[in-house]
Amino acid sequence: MTIRVLVVDDHPVVRHGIQHLLENDAEVEVVGEADSGPRALEQVALLHPDIVILDVRLPGSDGVEITHQLRRTYPNIKVIVLTAYRDEEYLLGALRAGAHAYLLKHASHQMLCEAIHRVYRGERLLSPSLISRVLEEFEAMARERVIENSQLTGTELQILNYIAAGDTTREIAQKLHWSEATVNRRVQEILTKLNVSNRAHAVAEAIRRGLI
Repeated sequence: MTIRVLVVDDHPVVRHGIQHLLENDAEVEVVGEADSGPRALEQVALLHPDIVILDVRLPGSDGVEITHQLRRTYPNIKVIVLTAYRDEEYLLGALRAGAHAYLLKHASHQMLCEAIHRVYRGERLLSPSLISRVLEEFEAMARERVIENSQLTGTELQILNYIAAGDTTREIAQKLHWSEATVNRRVQEILTKLNVSNRAHAVAEAIRRGLI
């Protein structure tokens, strides 16, 4: 089965270059092109491609918004973002909008062709240089969720870190400009939230949950 592809980029040289690269793949057919977001939506409605290859910076509407509209209106159409921009805002925005792949324009001919076939099969992929950035973001999101679920405040997490570092009640009180009684009260609140009986168990539980 031929994979029908629509190429969207505001630079004619880029559009023609992508078409030329894909001519050697007998299983891929470039059925059309567009130079803007609105034009891309028109072409999709007319041509019904399997895959749309687009940049994140387009006249009329950015590629992230176009991706969102395509995935909402045509859920069976898959989107490959092919761009020179490695900005975290664009990368994460495109993935959240439903892009199946995010590739940088220095990707090889082989990588682009492979991406088309893999995305057509339902896979998702990124340029290798972007993978670590996405993993870092998801790790941060996971940690935020763990902290939110723990119901610990920022100050309570700070106190936990002081306890883990071996600080005494007096030392913690001095660092926070509190009385020792206040520190003891807040430590007790932390123990209650973590459902543990003492400071050592609190540190162990915080480590287990990834809070510190």
